[in-house]
Amino acid sequence: MQQNTYIYTFKHDKTETALCQLESKYLFNQPIKNQLLFSKLKIAPSSSAFIKKRIDVFLYSKNYEILIDEVKKQNIFAEGFKVEYVVLKGDSTPYKIRLNKLRDIGYRIEGNPDYYNPTITYALCYYEEIWYFGILIKNNFNWHQHKQKPYSYSNSISIHIAKALVNIAAAGNKKRSMLDACCGAGTILLEACFAGYKMEGCDINWKLCRDARKNLTHFNYTSTIYRSDIRDLYRTYDAVIVDLPYNLLSKATDNDIAYIIASVAAITDRMVIVSTADIAIVISNIGFKLLDYCSVPKRGKISFARKIWVCEKER
Repeated sequence: MQQNTYIYTFKHDKTETALCQLESKYLFNQPIKNQLLFSKLKIAPSSSAFIKKRIDVFLYSKNYEILIDEVKKQNIFAEGFKVEYVVLKGDSTPYKIRLNKLRDIGYRIEGNPDYYNPTITYALCYYEEIWYFGILIKNNFNWHQHKQKPYSYSNSISIHIAKALVNIAAAGNKKRSMLDACCGAGTILLEACFAGYKMEGCDINWKLCRDARKNLTHFNYTSTIYRSDIRDLYRTYDAVIVDLPYNLLSKATDNDIAYIIASVAAITDRMVIVSTADIAIVISNIGFKLLDYCSVPKRGKISFARKIWVCEKER
C-alpha cells in the first residue's frame, strides 16, 4: 500500500443506496464495497451525508505484533489522546480482545489519554487480514443545523440529497464554478457553502430569492443569488444543478420543463438534474449525453421518487 492512504466508512438509508454509490463515483472514482473504500483522495467526511469516518492510515501490517512495534518506533506524543477500534466488514474480533488491543496501542503513545474530549483520536482496524493504524476523523454532522433554517418548504429536497448533488456536480473540485438554477429557499446552496464550494443561485420567484438570502445570512454564508429567468444570465458555469418544479408549490408544464433545461444548457456543459418524471428524451434533444442516473424514493412514500440525471454536452 502506498502513502497517503485513506479508509472511508459509510452509512446510509436503504432508499439512498443508489445515490450514495453515485456520489462515490464522482468523489472517489470508485464504488463502495462493504460500506467502505480505500482511496488516495482526502475528502472531509462532513462534506458528505454518507461518509461516517475517515482513517488517515500511516501504519499497516499483516502481523499485529509488527504493527505494535512500528507504533512504538514512531515515538508518538499526544496529550489528551484517544484510541478507537473501528470494526469493519468481516472483522469478527471479540470485544474483550479489541479492548486489549486498544490498550496495546495506548501504552505505546506518550501523553495522558482523554476519552471524553480528546485532542486527537487514533484508530485501529482490521480488514482482509491486514491491520491498520492511523488518525481517525469523524463526520461532525454540524451541517444538521441547516435543518433549522428560518425558511423552508415541505417539498424541499432533503439535506442528504442536497449534499450529494453538490458533490456529484463538483466531482470534488473546489475550484469548479457552479449554479443552482432553481435555488428555491437555498437548501443546495447551504450545503455548497458549508463544504467550501463556489456556487451561485438563481430563481425567478422573488420571494424564494429573498428566503434563500435570509437562510444564507442566518448561517453566515455568502453567495450571489439572482432573481432572474435563466435565459437572462450572461455568464457560464462549469456545472449547474437543476431541481425542477414538482407541480406541488410551483406548477410547470412539459414545455416549461423543456424550456428550463434548454436555458441551462446554454450556460454550461454539465448538468445534474432532479426531476419526478422521465426526462431522458428532453436531455437528448438539447444535445446532452446522459452519463448516470439513479432514483431516490422518499421514505414511506414509495410512489414519490426523485430522479437524478447527470449529463454533459455532446462533443
